[in-house]
Amino acid sequence: MLDKLKEIICDYVEIEPEAVTESASLRNDIGASSFDLMNIAVAVEREFRVSLPDSKIPTVKTVGDILSLLPAKTAQPAS
Repeated sequence: MLDKLKEIICDYVEIEPEAVTESASLRNDIGASSFDLMNIAVAVEREFRVSLPDSKIPTVKTVGDILSLLPAKTAQPAS
């Protein structure tokens, strides 16, 4: 899942995939704006066929936080 999430983040923020780690801060390390974060959330929902809780999205600070919102059974992204 992390590899696919890296691809999604790199689609919205100009950053090398190697810099996208679970502990990377979306704002400070990756440079994502609020607009980028909303686009990333929508793309994650679409790609993994999940619905992220709207109340949790503003609390997301790291890449790992996004991963923690994905159900454990979400093993494969949409084809």
